[in-house]
Amino acid sequence: MFFVLFVVLIFVLAGFRVANQYQRGVVFRLGKLQGIRGPGLYWLIPAIEWQRMVDIRTITTSVDQQETITKDNVPVKVTVVIWYSVTDPIKSVIEVVDVGGAVVQVALTSMRNVIGRHTLDDVLKEQERLGTDMRKVIDTATEPWGVKVTRVEMRNVEIPESMQRAMAQEAEALREKRARIIKAEAELEAALKLREAAGLIMENPAGLELRRMQMITEVGAEQNTTTIIMMPSEFVSMAKGIADWTASSEAKLVKKQIEKPEL
Repeated sequence: MFFVLFVVLIFVLAGFRVANQYQRGVVFRLGKLQGIRGPGLYWLIPAIEWQRMVDIRTITTSVDQQETITKDNVPVKVTVVIWYSVTDPIKSVIEVVDVGGAVVQVALTSMRNVIGRHTLDDVLKEQERLGTDMRKVIDTATEPWGVKVTRVEMRNVEIPESMQRAMAQEAEALREKRARIIKAEAELEAALKLREAAGLIMENPAGLELRRMQMITEVGAEQNTTTIIMMPSEFVSMAKGIADWTASSEAKLVKKQIEKPEL
């Protein structure tokens, strides 16, 4: 009697199972699906029921670097990272043998198809958008397996060295083009300002003379500089008139001084 009770106790204790909060047990009885157990403590019939434990946490998988061809026939090597989780443990066990390997294979096929529809510029500049497109394609393919793909990112994109040199030359040419455009715009703006200033100066001759004198001052500030000043004809005429008047006044004064003693 004691032996029978001992065997029954061992039989009962052997059937207890514990599943963590992030685990679910898919239970089979003699090969037939019974349902999901967990989390926590539950009991299985020893030797009749068994389980397949499934992790429902988010899983990160890195797809090995693969070489593919873009729409403009440029070979690129791409590394993709996938984030997915099991939303239906029963489907992930029944519908596919290795859910992780299946997700990776679908990702490889989707990556080639998506990149093949875009040019190299799109692959380099629109990586986030391409990752979203790949996520949608992979998620559609893995949905019957009870898998939800939450995120796909292109971690690394390698292009041939010849293409890198060509892109560097193109970038340099674009920078030179922008520099020339900026310089030309600056010269145009300066010319417009000078024309506006010239119009204002021509309306006021005194302003023109002030500007000329300012320029002479700036030139004379330089060391070892010989400055030749071209005086306006008005100044020359005025100076000549003053000189003539001064000479005439002096001559009259001298004449008076000479004539005075004779008186």
